[in-house]
Amino acid sequence: MRDSRPVISHIFISQQRGEPMTALKEAQIVTNWGLEGDRKARADSKRQVYLVDEGTLQSVDLRPGDLNENLTVRGLDVNQLQAGQRVQVGDALLEITGPCTVCGVLETVRPGLKEALRGRRGVLARVIAGGVARAGDELKVL
Repeated sequence: MRDSRPVISHIFISQQRGEPMTALKEAQIVTNWGLEGDRKARADSKRQVYLVDEGTLQSVDLRPGDLNENLTVRGLDVNQLQAGQRVQVGDALLEITGPCTVCGVLETVRPGLKEALRGRRGVLARVIAGGVARAGDELKVL
């Protein structure tokens, strides 16, 4: 029988604007900050961690990291998560702050992608409690 628990399949950070995402096997997720070393991490931001699910990526022929997400999730449509819900990722606790809205940057990835991802661009979260997260860790919706 196949395990159907949601897991973190990929972890990424971006160290410099315009550079490809760097894939990691594990990351330190810092309270009220984001992923250590990620250029988009900011104190008090509602956009500290960006999550996308593999199903959404596959539906538009993208690979993990193509949307500049921090965490790629297998086994859960993250677009169904609501603001205020909490998820545990490895040792870290995240609180969903809302959906990641589509923007014109998507058109630089591929023309038509903005419309194709409307309402399913993934979700953003803030870090309630930091810790280590590893590729393969279960993502628990609390």
